[in-house]
Amino acid sequence: MDQRPSGELSALLTDLYQLTMAACYFDQDMHAEATFSLFIRQYPAQRNYFVAAGLSEVVEYLETLRFTEDDLAYLGSTGLFPGRFLDFLQGLRFTGKVQALPEGSIFFADEPIVEVSAPIIEAQLVETFIINAISLQTMIATKASRSVQAAAGRPLVDFSLRRTQGRDAGLKVARASYLAGFLGTSNVLAGKLYGIPIFGTMAHSYITSFPHEIDAFRVFARNFPTIATLLIDTYDNISGARHAVTVAQEMEARGQRLDFVRLDSGDMAAISQEVRRILDDHGLGYVRILASGNFDEYKIARVLADGARIDAFAVGTKMGVSADAPYFDIAYKLVRYADQPVMKLSTGKVTLVDKKQVWRWFDAQGAMARDTIALRREAIPGGTPLLQPVMANGRITGPRPTLSECREYFQAQFARLPEAHKVLKDPTPYPVSLSPGLTELQSRVVQQIRRRELGENGNYGTD
Repeated sequence: MDQRPSGELSALLTDLYQLTMAACYFDQDMHAEATFSLFIRQYPAQRNYFVAAGLSEVVEYLETLRFTEDDLAYLGSTGLFPGRFLDFLQGLRFTGKVQALPEGSIFFADEPIVEVSAPIIEAQLVETFIINAISLQTMIATKASRSVQAAAGRPLVDFSLRRTQGRDAGLKVARASYLAGFLGTSNVLAGKLYGIPIFGTMAHSYITSFPHEIDAFRVFARNFPTIATLLIDTYDNISGARHAVTVAQEMEARGQRLDFVRLDSGDMAAISQEVRRILDDHGLGYVRILASGNFDEYKIARVLADGARIDAFAVGTKMGVSADAPYFDIAYKLVRYADQPVMKLSTGKVTLVDKKQVWRWFDAQGAMARDTIALRREAIPGGTPLLQPVMANGRITGPRPTLSECREYFQAQFARLPEAHKVLKDPTPYPVSLSPGLTELQSRVVQQIRRRELGENGNYGTD
């Protein structure tokens, strides 16, 4: 029976090669400090920035990392690992340090998101989880921020739970989209766990289960007068709008107000214009129009450009799976071991050596102007350092920001990102450079590796 406390994640949530490498480190008595850097190599199509998310889950995992008796019994049953190594794992805890971008940060390709420094076995074993946690939430927060940008101040609600890739993803999508500016979610468990406002309407099955559409509307309005949203497209949007008018007038007579009508199909621009006219003609200017149906940033921008009279959007599948960019080229690479900078030279995947810091400059109006990736020990006058210490000696340092605080931080940061870098198509590249110290060390380590491993001599660049 598993002795792990409820909610604690298993240390076995990792790839086998993390454990086999760890066993080799143990065999060779390799316990020196290693620093691993997490970063995204390149942008997906039409992306030009990222929104950092998932750090809270990472530090919780690191602080509670341990192997239970059941975990060790399972590893023993594989016949792969010597008993001495399993005995070592029994007492293993994360004892290292973590530097990271605060959740809600705007960052760019090649910039470190998280840097972990710990004895190499500890730092290696956590790679898989860290990539998984940061990649998903950063991917969704970035996609959601683009929808927020396209909606131009109109509220957005996450409706993606039914089509996300599993229940955990559904929860993380609700969290990441809220962090990136969504008003709330339809996911009730996410509402409980993260304190996110919850929203809902009704399904077409609800409408078709009644003898008449207006009967369904009336029952819902009587039971939920403070959150009434009527889905009007089950049979015909215009007929549905007229039924909604009747129910709204009946609610007025009871001292209540209909909140929304919801469109879910058809030509959203044309239909919303006609529905708005019907509502306004009957003195229902306060009733808002909510639209759902395969929305993401591209469809939101398109229907608004076509003149849609839509007040809010329910955004589901395409945001919840980041349909146009469903993965990032994210990597967690060793950059320093035993007080020596290290790197890989694989074609197209050269890494940046050593412990780092990202410095940001702002223009006279307070907008983001440029970033520099530097060695952590370098002093860069005039810039603002972005990576912050979040763990020391295996423990979380200081109070962790709430999700609402992360959301506020994102909104403040996003407001400082110039529009040219936010546009949905053909964004202007944001300038990111390497510091002189990092450039020099990078070149020197490349030369050392080529002499040592390839038997080459001479001066080389880093390309």
